[in-house]
Amino acid sequence: MSDPVPAIREADATGAVAAIFADIRAVFGVGVVNLIWRHLAVFPGGLEWAWGNLRPLYAQGHMPAAAARLRARLALPRLPEIPPEALQAAGVPAEALGPIHAILAAYDRTNPMALVALTLLQEAAKPGFTPGPLPKPVAHDTAEVVPLPPLPDLSALAPSTAALVLRLNAIGAGEAPILASMYRHLGYWPGYLALAWAVLAPLDARGIIAAGQAAAREEAASLGSLLPPQMSPPPPGVLPALEAFTSDAIGRMVPLCAILRRVSPGLQTAYASP
Repeated sequence: MSDPVPAIREADATGAVAAIFADIRAVFGVGVVNLIWRHLAVFPGGLEWAWGNLRPLYAQGHMPAAAARLRARLALPRLPEIPPEALQAAGVPAEALGPIHAILAAYDRTNPMALVALTLLQEAAKPGFTPGPLPKPVAHDTAEVVPLPPLPDLSALAPSTAALVLRLNAIGAGEAPILASMYRHLGYWPGYLALAWAVLAPLDARGIIAAGQAAAREEAASLGSLLPPQMSPPPPGVLPALEAFTSDAIGRMVPLCAILRRVSPGLQTAYASP
């Protein structure tokens, strides 16, 4: 099981798809192409349509600005940072913190933007869509792309780790959820996944994750209505694919990833609200 939905792996991309993947990594400033973009690549013309409409809004700073507004409006719980002793007891070596930070930062950077952007595409494809003014852009981040470890297949993980990935993926999800890539990416360190479960599961039981997920989608829809790309009709199959991700994987991972960044050592300052 390399991906939970049909998708083009980054290593297998060629031609125009490979070029767009490289452009996505450069514009986002991260070392991974999120699953939704790789999924859109299986629909003829789907990736070209979505990225062609959205790229200027990313590159000109409008989408990062909208994502910052989304983050600022999320009511996330205040939790203590995971202490070094807990990481050591869970078998997470000190040298793993850098890659873990990079993975969380990459997904926390791209998912809020993707939620706004993909909600925008869905809204703009509706009859009678009325565009509004663009939010003030933020400076485009030209930072060097941070390399990330390869995204492992679920089958490559130890059975207990794979089971924990699936259990984490069920947090905030409905039936048959899309498997979020972030948990697989963190599968190199099962001790960290165990601590993540200990943090997130009680919040889910109290309804906090569901509330954060709903708020993220509502804010994305509100912000998305302000962003007016001039769009041609979407290729067949693209809109259902966007709905599947905004209503499930990306919608729930926005608050979940933000919470993990807040409790992970050294990231509370990095995730200061805009």
